[in-house]
Amino acid sequence: MASTDGEIERRYQLLSSRLDERQRRLLVATEAKVFGRGGISAVSRATGVSRVTITAGLGELEADEMGPPAALPPGRVRRTGGGRKRLAHTDATLLCDLERLIDPVTRGDPQSPLRWTCKSLRKLADELRRQGHQVSHVVVGELLKAQGYSLQANAKTLEGGDSPERDAQFAQINARVGAALEAGEPVISVDTKKKELVGAYKNAGRQWEKAGEPVEVKVHDFVDAELGRANPYGVYDLGADQGWVSVGTDHDTASFAVESIRRWWFAMGQPLYPRARELTITADGGGSNGSRVRLWKQELQTLANELGFPVRVCHFPPGTSKWNKIEHRLFSFISMNWRARPLISHEVIVNLIGSTTTRSGLAVRAELDTNIYPKGIKVPDDVFAAINIEHDAFHGEWNYRIRPKTD
Repeated sequence: MASTDGEIERRYQLLSSRLDERQRRLLVATEAKVFGRGGISAVSRATGVSRVTITAGLGELEADEMGPPAALPPGRVRRTGGGRKRLAHTDATLLCDLERLIDPVTRGDPQSPLRWTCKSLRKLADELRRQGHQVSHVVVGELLKAQGYSLQANAKTLEGGDSPERDAQFAQINARVGAALEAGEPVISVDTKKKELVGAYKNAGRQWEKAGEPVEVKVHDFVDAELGRANPYGVYDLGADQGWVSVGTDHDTASFAVESIRRWWFAMGQPLYPRARELTITADGGGSNGSRVRLWKQELQTLANELGFPVRVCHFPPGTSKWNKIEHRLFSFISMNWRARPLISHEVIVNLIGSTTTRSGLAVRAELDTNIYPKGIKVPDDVFAAINIEHDAFHGEWNYRIRPKTD
């Protein structure tokens, strides 16, 4: 008695997952042969296997009945050359046209059809079809992977204008910093952290909260007229692994930068270095503490007068700010500590910064600075010329020392 469609389907479901391609083909062919007349249609209907595959399996069964089956190479379920030919083999220009579309120069090629679009698989497939290729986006993805392509994000490796003296300046900084630390003198790294909106705004990162109960923040990041922004200026003590951050409420100017250094010294630096004879500062080449900022040097002159000993400054070359120690020894840990925490007030910012610690023993103090620091202050030529500054022989614009005035 011939099997019903349901019985065929049941047997196929039980066995198919345990068989390879050839074994499944032979299974459905056997079912069709046993079924008799109309077996191919019945088995195809019950299992979902195409009639072509079942017919091919019947051919293999008949060949096996006429003699022992031909041995297949290890790991293969088809004869060599069996199966549908890959498009890359049947379409001689497919790979060439695909690589021409994906090549980076197409973004600047006026003749490229994908110059101003994102090269998604579907858009690549659409363009290939317009060129006469019968290909789907799935096949395009397979071809790209086979050719060594993968989805890539942008890589931050270009540092802008590369100074020819970059490495030499790094060596200069390392020598100055190393000598000062060995002598027990204070060495600090300074910079302004990214300005932050104050208020109930989204902050990057995630933290543990009750499932389905995220902290709610504003949809749009418009500046709150009352709260404004916060300007965190940081001072990192390389020798003591300690940090100071002044959270300013006004402009990020050279006066604000030097005032932050002044507050660090009298709150943290002086107790640690009561016999200091020189303060060494490493700073970026731009911003409020830039090497070309006249006000920065004038304010440092005032600071040196107050300290009673010289202030030495070494600037990093343009485009190399990420090498400044404060970036990855202080600022990065502050960002980790307040991730996913809305900075709803200046007091919250101060507390979050002040509670930042690391396993290596980093300690941070923070203080709110509500002073007014107007922008656009000019330093007259005669005042600038009176600064008691000594420029190093090597790139004196980057390396200099400001001595206190004795008069």
